Amino acid sequence: MTTHFITAEINLQETPTELQKAIEAELKKQGEPLRWAITSVDVSQQKATIEAVVTKQENQETTNQEL
Repeated sequence: MTTHFITAEINLQETPTELQKAIEAELKKQGEPLRWAITSVDVSQQKATIEAVVTKQENQETTNQEL
C-alpha cells in the first residue's frame, strides 16, 4: 500500500452534502481517501480545489515481480 498527495478540482454543488459526496466520489477514483480539505474556491468558475492524501493498493503482479 502506498500513500499519495493529490489535488482535484470539483464543480460546486447546490448543498454542502452534495459537495461532500462529489468530492468523495472523485477522490475514490484515485484511491482510498485518508484526509482531504477544500483549499480554494473560485466563485466565478464555480470550482473548488481539493487537496487530499489517498492510499492505493499496490498491483499484485508488480509486487511479485519485485521478489
